[in-house]
Amino acid sequence: MKPLALLSVSDKTGLLDLARELSTTYQYQLISSGGTAKALKAAELEVTKVSDYTGAPEILGGRVKTLHPRIHGGILARLDLPEHQQDLSDNEIQPIRIVVVNLYPFEETIAKPNVTLEDAIENIDIGGPTLIRASAKNYKHVAVLSSPSQYAEFLEELKANNGETTLEFRKKLAIAAFRHTQAYDTAIAKYLSGDLENSLPSNLETEILNTEEKLSNTISSSYTLLCNNPKPLRYGENPHQPATWYQVGAIPKGWSAAQQLQGKELSFNNLLDLEAARSIVAEFSDELACAVIIKHNNPCGVAIAPTIAEAYQKAFDADSTSAFGGIVALNRPIDEETAKLLNKTFLECVVAPACVPSVTEILAKKQNLRVLVLSDFKHGSQETVKTIAGGMLVQKSDDEPVQSDAWQVVTQKQPTPEQLQELLFAWKICRHVKSNAIAITKDLTTLGVGAGQMNRVGSIKIALEQAGEKVQGACLASDGFFPFDDSVRTAAAAGITAIVQPGGSMRDADSIKAADELGLVMVLTGVRHFLH
Repeated sequence: MKPLALLSVSDKTGLLDLARELSTTYQYQLISSGGTAKALKAAELEVTKVSDYTGAPEILGGRVKTLHPRIHGGILARLDLPEHQQDLSDNEIQPIRIVVVNLYPFEETIAKPNVTLEDAIENIDIGGPTLIRASAKNYKHVAVLSSPSQYAEFLEELKANNGETTLEFRKKLAIAAFRHTQAYDTAIAKYLSGDLENSLPSNLETEILNTEEKLSNTISSSYTLLCNNPKPLRYGENPHQPATWYQVGAIPKGWSAAQQLQGKELSFNNLLDLEAARSIVAEFSDELACAVIIKHNNPCGVAIAPTIAEAYQKAFDADSTSAFGGIVALNRPIDEETAKLLNKTFLECVVAPACVPSVTEILAKKQNLRVLVLSDFKHGSQETVKTIAGGMLVQKSDDEPVQSDAWQVVTQKQPTPEQLQELLFAWKICRHVKSNAIAITKDLTTLGVGAGQMNRVGSIKIALEQAGEKVQGACLASDGFFPFDDSVRTAAAAGITAIVQPGGSMRDADSIKAADELGLVMVLTGVRHFLH
């Protein structure tokens, strides 16, 4: 008697090749339902319809197909238990050794414009997840394939083991299967939660969809695998640390949707730095060109200018030493002038919304330079996640637009329009620098950045040293308040003329008094931007 393989797939990529191998090379009897059975028959493959095998018709418009004891008994039977073997024999059930299932395209359905709730509900798969979970539970005896991307490796496994699979391999498939159904269920829950939120009366919405529930929904966000499988990276932050790249949701977004034009594979650190660069570019409108250079997750050069070439040159000149080996983000397509500037130094990555066709030949001279095209710089994660021993911390991302009209000028000297524009620029940079953070800017260009110091005075000294003589007339932003007036006095002595900071210290009055005494402008934002 031939072993059984059950195939029931929505995505039929690679299906026929897999089915043909199972049927002809390894002599499996194929069981299938609905459209999958039609596709196999059209390819002249021998297949038994599920309804013929079970003796029960498909009912409720296809809602019930595979939910039958002959199917699930064959999947869930433990072949090492005599009593299970007896149950199979008594009920004329054959063991099912391979299950190939992928699910109705729920996320693709809800991504369509004007999709209705009814459409979404009809694309909630019931039989599929049940088959996947049953097979994964019984991985000691069943191999479950939940994605077409697994087919090639699966066939290699059969070839290497005389038509069998190892327990280790089946366990690997089971883990991927449970992750797949988890992601699927989470997508449904999030969609229905959003539908509920939009339809509830405001008082009931306040009562039910409170902060704790929304945070709980965030914590349960499903980090599904890139292309339905983990994408291993060369290593993590250091060579001894294994690392993997995951994607949120089934539809590629953000960096998983970016196009890499040239260069080596992206590394763990590349992706972290690219995200830091993207988040700064996203701060600014597209009215002017913006260039950002990141090194070790901190900006070493940021500039705004009329052209992207000028913006990059200003950002590079801000700290050319640190820019070596850096990550560059540009909010304009790379033109020939900018490409030639980029080629003058060693850079790890460059990302822009597009490349002028002639530019690719110029950049190709730097074969190791990773060049990416990212169409949407504004799309960022809605939450940040950090793991700790025994759990994780989840918070809303610090991405609210800066409300400069709510700032308070607290000094006798008032800022000029140009100073306000510069202070806003410095403040937007500062929120992306590791705390304690100081950003010194002039002419919409960073001059010095003090990052990650244990005290604010230390950060100011580093930023001032980087700025050098250019600091005269510059502006300074601090991500947190000044606990004492020493930082204000140090800044003024170096030539700073305006400061923006959150305020909120018990000694704010001391800092304001020092600013007045030294003829500085000081603006309080009322918002802190610590970045640990």
